[in-house]
Amino acid sequence: MKAFKAYDIRGVFGADVTPELAYQVGRCLPALLDARKVLVGRDARTSSPALRDALVRGLSEAGAAVDDLGLATTPMVYFFTAEGGYGASVMITASHNPPEYNGLKVSKAGALPCGYDLGLKTVEAWIEAGTLPPKAACPGAVRVIDRLGDYVAWLRARLPDLSGLRFAVDCSDGAAGILAKDLFGSEAVYLNAEPDGAFPHHGPNPLEAANREALVRTVRERGLDLGLMFDGDADRVAFVDETGAFVPPDAMIPLYARLLGRSGETVVHDVRTSRGVIETLREDGFEPLMVKVGAAFAKTALRERGGVCGGEVAGHYYFRDFHWCDSGELSAVLALGIVAEAKRQGKTFSALLAPITGRYCASGEVNIRGVDDRPAAVARVEAAVTRLLGAPERRIDFDGVRLDWADAWFGVRPSNTEPILRLAGEARTPAQLEAMLAAAKAAI
Repeated sequence: MKAFKAYDIRGVFGADVTPELAYQVGRCLPALLDARKVLVGRDARTSSPALRDALVRGLSEAGAAVDDLGLATTPMVYFFTAEGGYGASVMITASHNPPEYNGLKVSKAGALPCGYDLGLKTVEAWIEAGTLPPKAACPGAVRVIDRLGDYVAWLRARLPDLSGLRFAVDCSDGAAGILAKDLFGSEAVYLNAEPDGAFPHHGPNPLEAANREALVRTVRERGLDLGLMFDGDADRVAFVDETGAFVPPDAMIPLYARLLGRSGETVVHDVRTSRGVIETLREDGFEPLMVKVGAAFAKTALRERGGVCGGEVAGHYYFRDFHWCDSGELSAVLALGIVAEAKRQGKTFSALLAPITGRYCASGEVNIRGVDDRPAAVARVEAAVTRLLGAPERRIDFDGVRLDWADAWFGVRPSNTEPILRLAGEARTPAQLEAMLAAAKAAI
């Protein structure tokens, strides 16, 4: 089925994702996950209430008791799944996708991920075969609960001294708007803080430069120390520094590790991560662990190793103190404290990052659309870049291909959620980086 992805269920509402599909998933999950009590939340999209109603009906008919958080962020759902001892949870969201999309993010007990290979494949098979688990003799009870105040209080207890820090918060018209002002206070400058599932001001993906234009302008015009932007469901956050320059999301990983961890502890990162980040982590005494792209892989690896934190180039950050889950809100709280402390020491955000980001010339992630045979394209790119630079010192192939040389690296991988081929690389010089990109694009 088209809506079943590697990490979740997602697609265009009314075509790929429908209330009927949500109902069927609800009928399946209690049996699949042995869940007698299920937590449900939803983002601000206009289609979310209809999916909520259908999902809850399916869960109840399957015999599960359902607690409905109502409008929530995805990290809220993760947090209370673990804190509340639920057997499963479902967040209704399409995260950073445009407003016509929606979906279901499923978690197991303890907020463990439930991706395609971890259970959703079975749900898909049951639905396709028309073999839904039978209805329960007695439907489960459904109640609406309000835990927003508890969640904000938990976050505020971890809010450091921000005195003197000047910053802007862009909620992207998304779910972060339900808590941002209560969390960050009246001193912050707020943009698009009213949840609106049509996302009228800009798209809910903070990685797209066009979506950051108002935030960048605000930081520059007001002379702020930084700006931050949440995606549609607040499981991701991105930052701009005092100049309005975009902060590469993986560059934040060493800063979080220094704040929270101890030498020798594991820090998880994905295959797209900058070599400057990896080198910095090692210099600080941490053990970097490279994993496939995606929350399911990062959370699982971090939990298995008892790691302190981790992050991805997409702007997800994972914390041991947050049940090894990702939270855009906690990431923002910690980052603000880090920058505030640097300011008290006379350092700007950009100066704090320079030892990490200034080691290599980075391409960022370059997306190539319309590639019909992506596995073949990956092979062609590898061959082309190898012809250019010679045999690599290290080859990693568990998520596309990453090739490492003494002074450069290059990666190519198919997206797990979109029909896109993603390129990324770093080199010591701009000319070497451009040569790698040109070779890869020509091969595609």
